[in-house]
Amino acid sequence: MSETLLSPTFLFRFSIPCVRNDFTWTKQGIELPDSATLPSFAEMEGQKIFAEVRAAWNENGLGIIARVAGKKQTPWCRSTRIDESDGLQLWIDTRDTHNIHRASRFCHRFAFLPAGGGRKMNEPVAELLSINRARDLPKPITPGALKIMSEQRIDGYVLKAFIPARTLTGFDPTEHRRMGFFYAVVDRELGTQTLSVGSEFPFDEDPSLWGTLELTDAASVNAD
Repeated sequence: MSETLLSPTFLFRFSIPCVRNDFTWTKQGIELPDSATLPSFAEMEGQKIFAEVRAAWNENGLGIIARVAGKKQTPWCRSTRIDESDGLQLWIDTRDTHNIHRASRFCHRFAFLPAGGGRKMNEPVAELLSINRARDLPKPITPGALKIMSEQRIDGYVLKAFIPARTLTGFDPTEHRRMGFFYAVVDRELGTQTLSVGSEFPFDEDPSLWGTLELTDAASVNAD
């Protein structure tokens, strides 16, 4: 008799606080407190944890910081091959709808790369990407609307990014304090670290697999 193994993280729907912070984007990017650190529930299924991801919000949008450590190789990044590049990808649903399997116009996919842009391919890259099988698309954004900066470290890199409210279709923290959310830190050398389920599930196109980001000042994590 064969056994079917189910990912432990598939059994839960995770709700994570996203703290409010009055950050402002500058030439140095942003700074976020320790309370903005997001968990990686993928530890439950043995994923290697090599990145720290922080997120905070205010009325102007979302601020993100990702720190990747433990690398011996430089990041592999190409603006023309974003899906294959090292970096951070985010999926955000401003309506937190978990009963759909195809993305709506409120669903977004963002990619942030520490390099791969510019003539020398050494500039960071920030892009809004399409979601496979989406029923509808979010409103387009203007070039340069997403803010990003990258700092190279001996054993990795730090990414700082800002997603303005105007680039998020349906972003309204007054009326909608919960957003669907998923992240994946992709690295050719270290592997892939996700919020919860791994690549055996189609998290890149299925909003029902995403967690929830609560726009709040609280600093607690709930799973049910």
